[in-house]
Amino acid sequence: MSVSVVLRNPCQKTGEGPHWEESTKSLLFVDIEPGGIHKWNSVDDTHTKFNTDGKVSLIVPSESGGYIVSKDTKLASFDWESQQVKPFVDVEPDKPKNRFNDGKCDSHGRLWAGTMEEFLGELKATEAGHLYRLDKDRSLHTIKDKINISNGLAWTSDDKTMFYTHSTPRKVFSYDYDISTGEMSREQVVVDFEGKELHEFGIPDGMAIDLNDKIWLACFASSQVFQIDPETGKILMSVKFPASQITSCCFGGPNYDELYVTSSATFFTEEQLQDKEKFAGSVFKVTGLGAKGKAAPNFHG
Repeated sequence: MSVSVVLRNPCQKTGEGPHWEESTKSLLFVDIEPGGIHKWNSVDDTHTKFNTDGKVSLIVPSESGGYIVSKDTKLASFDWESQQVKPFVDVEPDKPKNRFNDGKCDSHGRLWAGTMEEFLGELKATEAGHLYRLDKDRSLHTIKDKINISNGLAWTSDDKTMFYTHSTPRKVFSYDYDISTGEMSREQVVVDFEGKELHEFGIPDGMAIDLNDKIWLACFASSQVFQIDPETGKILMSVKFPASQITSCCFGGPNYDELYVTSSATFFTEEQLQDKEKFAGSVFKVTGLGAKGKAAPNFHG
């Protein structure tokens, strides 16, 4: 197993939402607070970015062209060439402290994304967020309420189980999933880090899933991504990074056997960023894991 730096410190604040774009062999990701939308092309090793006003936490290609991005509490269409961001729905216009966080599509191209109340260095159980599902016709459905920090999503290869990270209280849940309708039911806890040492286990954040339906969970404040068997909750493998605030991950590369990992530089002092956290905000690549993923679905609307 080998960990390398793909891009050093491209994110000023919080790198998030990695998505491997199969059509261009590129890694898409965002830098939430400054509204940074990034693309790293693996073919020619070029890095391009665009900054919009507002906090951007997710980017997913759309089958109809362009991308779907979040912008504060809005979902928007984004065109890379014109750099136009056009919001089409505002889920919580009455909550100015809220913003979208992680988001991902199921295999039928529905976008799932959740919100959270912004915090400044102190985790609070505000329960001000929600989990939403955006269908292909762009109709929006509120699925869960009383969410603190909505985070990573994943589905098993047979589409019968959905995984969802609720960062505080440091848990990952599973649900029975009906891919034909997009309905979920029967909530169960599959990962529970509540009460465990923060520096060792961290806060569950974004995640990916491999072809064997094992989840790869990025854990903020732990410097690690854990491979976990969701049927037993057992940690199968740990990948350590030279940055403590690991935020999310996705499979990519020619054979989808490379794990791309984002990180955050927020909350650190300048002294920390020059010393122990000099790779904070970087994008990493892990090879030799012995695991493979598959192409992440695009939005079908």
